[in-house]
Amino acid sequence: MSENSPARKKAKPALARETAPHVPAATFKATCLELMDKVKATGAEYVITKHGKPVAKLVPCTPTKKQGIWGSMKGSLLKYDRPFDPIDGEYDIDR
Repeated sequence: MSENSPARKKAKPALARETAPHVPAATFKATCLELMDKVKATGAEYVITKHGKPVAKLVPCTPTKKQGIWGSMKGSLLKYDRPFDPIDGEYDIDR
């Protein structure tokens, strides 16, 4: 038999998926801050359950890119051809 024959298939390795630990809602309520610290430090995930059914998942937050002040308003002005011309109207200083 050749190695490529359909009769000789290689066994696929079993997927080693680790399921997130389940935490009852009452336990989560009591240890919320501790669990949040663990998630931040280790990247662990937790599934919060209520009456044995999953209702929420506590996962690490992905960091967002900070936008600086320079260029933050780019594209917000639609059109203004002559920005230094006076605007028609009555001003307090003219009274």
